Amino acid sequence: MAYDYYASGAEDQWTLQENRNAFSRILFRPRILIDVSKIDMTTTVLGFKISMPIMLAPTAFQKMAHPEGEYATARAASAAGTIMTLSSWATSSVEEVASTGPGIRFFQLYVYRDRNVVAQLVRRAERAGFKAIALTVDTPRLGRRESDIKNRFTLPPFLTLKNFEGLDLGKMDKADDSGLASYVAGQIDRTLSWKDVKWLQTITSLPILVKGVLTAEDARIAVQAGAAGIIVSNHGARQLDYVPATIMALEEVVKAAQGRVPVFLDGGVRRGTDVFKALALGASGIFIGRPVVFSLAAEGEAGVRKVLSMLREEFELTMALSGCRSLKEITRQHIMTDWDSPRALPAPRL
Repeated sequence: MAYDYYASGAEDQWTLQENRNAFSRILFRPRILIDVSKIDMTTTVLGFKISMPIMLAPTAFQKMAHPEGEYATARAASAAGTIMTLSSWATSSVEEVASTGPGIRFFQLYVYRDRNVVAQLVRRAERAGFKAIALTVDTPRLGRRESDIKNRFTLPPFLTLKNFEGLDLGKMDKADDSGLASYVAGQIDRTLSWKDVKWLQTITSLPILVKGVLTAEDARIAVQAGAAGIIVSNHGARQLDYVPATIMALEEVVKAAQGRVPVFLDGGVRRGTDVFKALALGASGIFIGRPVVFSLAAEGEAGVRKVLSMLREEFELTMALSGCRSLKEITRQHIMTDWDSPRALPAPRL
């Protein structure tokens, strides 16, 4: 049940496969004979300096994967010098994650029908030192995840949604289909709209990232609504099937944002080559979800540290072999995609 929950996508799982397959249709145009003895992968996200443009996406119920759950993930992210995003539906609370030590952490927010619950949660995240809110906007209802329906998914009895424990919302009841789908239907606000982004800005001074944007139209509205950044995400292909892979939607969103806010990519990244491709298409950084959960299940904190160091090393190698010494040297000219029209190539410069 736990494996199926992490691994599966919505309905036919076409987008789940496409999130990976789309990366394979992007090829490199490496530049040679460039001194790549020094490579700088550092970057800043919302003003915070991190060691590499690889960050941790919010994933729920991490103690289903490993007893230390979000504690282990938080320590591994901090050790790697990067950002962890904690899910609203974590099995450790914002205060517990903060207690693991220093680190830059963002908080992913689902908007509940009871706005007092939301305001309380946001204030707790602020007090616990979280630096930004990642507002998930693609989940007015839960996608049809047929594995969870078949398994009648519910949280194991020894786990609760820690952030909601004191609010009597921490338990998930068994249901005839997915317990999570029933929980979402009962608690999550389907009326969520752009005016709620404005409302959030009245209750917190934290920057708000809008997570779940796939179109230029919504990217433009997000910028107008005062979002501090956009996360191009299809929720790990767990919501609406047959939406494009996030790497396919990325360039459209980047162009619409016109550099006014950073755009990040979430979904399908499994290698350092994928990170490079996302940055070449205009992403300011990427978030990984399933690689964290599976490495956590395999080896706890050591596993998460290992997956971050593997991605880091692969990304550094890709930069070196493409002739890029810093992130700003990674350009659209370093890749070719199957949707490119034939173009006049720039004259070579020595």
